[in-house]
Amino acid sequence: MTSTVTEMARTMNGQPDELRRILSDWGPIKVAMERIAGRRVFVVGTGTSWHAANQGAYFLRLAGVDALAMSAADCALWGPRPSRPDALVLLSHRGTKRFTSDVLKRARGDGVPTVAIGGEGAPGVDIATVTQETSPTFTASHLGALARLAQLAVALGAELGPLEAVPGAVATTLQSPATIVEVPDRGLEFVGAGPNQWTASEGALKAREAARLFTSGLAMEQLRHGPGFALGPQDALVCLDGGGPASARLSEVASAIEARGTRVHRFAARDLGEPLSVFALTATVQRIALDFAVQLGTDPDHVSSPEWDAIEL
Repeated sequence: MTSTVTEMARTMNGQPDELRRILSDWGPIKVAMERIAGRRVFVVGTGTSWHAANQGAYFLRLAGVDALAMSAADCALWGPRPSRPDALVLLSHRGTKRFTSDVLKRARGDGVPTVAIGGEGAPGVDIATVTQETSPTFTASHLGALARLAQLAVALGAELGPLEAVPGAVATTLQSPATIVEVPDRGLEFVGAGPNQWTASEGALKAREAARLFTSGLAMEQLRHGPGFALGPQDALVCLDGGGPASARLSEVASAIEARGTRVHRFAARDLGEPLSVFALTATVQRIALDFAVQLGTDPDHVSSPEWDAIEL
């Protein structure tokens, strides 16, 4: 596993054990399932939890649930927002962010059935994930939330694949020989298809937080229709392939960009099927972000400044 001595690295290395613990604990899932069954479900989060919300909504749709992912700020300020016939699944690592707290408080006040997923001890949490992280580059709490969302979808009838194999797949990713993605001279893009478009977004976010590196994460078709044409020999592309119906198209797009001189780094996780590929590929982008921090000499455990901290969470 990665050996860099930071809280981010330590937390990443503990993820397989945390996932084994979470995926053996179905107690709170049955209560949550009964609370949201038969309703339209809003899955809401901010930042990393916004990426998890989109993947969680994808999991729930595989169970036949009418699930809609919303960013917490959009839900709080503009809507749509859940009403009494709906349900809310709220994701928050610490339960302290302004808009996620607003959404949860409003929903509970309006009598909307709610399920709050977050770190142990987070205010109002119904389903706990992991001990709250001290590094703000959230890793284990993100995979923990994805595991809880997968459990909830399976309880509602989704066939996601062998959940019990997820911890081993994450361990294999973390233990595999490092493939260093060198910091490019100019631009860096992460790209994925289907549920892994959000893994790409998570990779970009983690690289920005851990290494202060300017990068972005895009869905396959978004990259194809415009942004990809701007990539050239000074740039790099991280391609995340979870299999599924867009795998060949993703390869085609990556190859076209590579032909323009861009360095393309391909990572695949197809063994467990596309839905569960998000776990191994998320571990992959976590490793890349930490590697960037090492290359650039940044501290992945310190993501703040006086100006930044002055803005309410």
